[in-house]
Amino acid sequence: MTEQTELHRVVIIGGGFGGLNAAKALRKAPVRITLIDKRNLHLFQPLLYQVATGGLSPADIASPIRAILRKNKNTRTIMAEVKDIDIESQKVFMDDDRVADYDSLIVAAGSRHHYFGHDDWSRYAPGLKTIEEALDIRRRILSAFEKAELSEDDTARRQLLTFVIVGGGPTGVELAGTVGEITRYTISREYSSFDPKTARIILVEGQTRILPAFDQKLSAKAAISLEELGVEVLSGSTVTSIDRNSITLVVNDKTDRIKSDTVLWAAGVKASSLGRIIVKNDLSLLDSSDRVIVDSSLALPGYANVFVIGDLANYSHQTGEPLPGLAPVAIQQGKYVAKLIKAKLTNKTVRAFRYVDKGNLATIGRSRAVGQIGNLKVSGLFAWLVWLFVHLMYLVGFENRLLVFIQWAWNYFTWNRSARIITNVTTIPDDRPKN
Repeated sequence: MTEQTELHRVVIIGGGFGGLNAAKALRKAPVRITLIDKRNLHLFQPLLYQVATGGLSPADIASPIRAILRKNKNTRTIMAEVKDIDIESQKVFMDDDRVADYDSLIVAAGSRHHYFGHDDWSRYAPGLKTIEEALDIRRRILSAFEKAELSEDDTARRQLLTFVIVGGGPTGVELAGTVGEITRYTISREYSSFDPKTARIILVEGQTRILPAFDQKLSAKAAISLEELGVEVLSGSTVTSIDRNSITLVVNDKTDRIKSDTVLWAAGVKASSLGRIIVKNDLSLLDSSDRVIVDSSLALPGYANVFVIGDLANYSHQTGEPLPGLAPVAIQQGKYVAKLIKAKLTNKTVRAFRYVDKGNLATIGRSRAVGQIGNLKVSGLFAWLVWLFVHLMYLVGFENRLLVFIQWAWNYFTWNRSARIITNVTTIPDDRPKN
């Protein structure tokens, strides 16, 4: 028997924060790693909204997985999509008919958009999870201004210049605030037929306040910052319909139909479809968002060698509530599972996983942010500087950190957003499907 076949086989599904950190932590372990991802890149999703609003280019926040793991001599990277998992025979099946056998499996497949039973809305209100979606959103936003410049009808122009963002979490707040900055500063003097400051930006949130995971006072400060940028915050609002050129809401028991050609979705996420594949549709092992309910070691109940981490996992053993779908959670879980696998190889034990909460941060715009780190609650310029530092540190690779830092510095002093390029005009239809 060769040394290669004797090595413990670890298959990792997903090259996000969890999967990459697990692979890097196993770099020197006596294991043979196969990392599978349908993309060849690791995407820093927390800054994806800046690609969608022209502040950064896609390459600034993405790195090839192979380049990141170039020091992992024990790792093979496969670009493929996982179609099935047989946890009894310990096999992973890919879309090109390849099969990967494993001794330990780490599933870090992330999440997808959640339209709460209205998947048809995705045609009219795109979410923000991939580079392609970011470029599509950028095209829609910038094209709206170009069409408004040519429009001679005031009603049509108002509809073009009405932007609705659904979801008052960090992504929705960041999108709304950035669109507000664009209209009031970046392009304020670039159009001759209309004043970009007249654009209407609406942030819709179903709960009673935006940023519900933050302290109530911080949520209130964020709302004030958004209003200073011209954003209308509609809390306690329920979306009942979205079509090609409008969105219908119920606000304070009153129905309101808002005419808008640009509706963006940031209202919720649902776990990857691999969750149902892992549990073989045993719904008792899934929560309402299709996350897999894992045990205290992040393993699938009954299968100590199958680990589920990141957005796909429901880990409620620490607080009684699932851990949030944040990069720090996935990073810590990836490192923990790697530590657990190494411990098992030497017949050692590891305590149950414990997440170290490093706080929450959300930026609203230039010099505007809110954050809470333990009992410390910060806002304004200081919170914004902390947000900048943290996001730079979480970026993978020195080159990306340097490029983003330079671009942010340039944008700060010039108010410019140099990546305001309309792409995919031919490949992505300019008009959304008609009703």
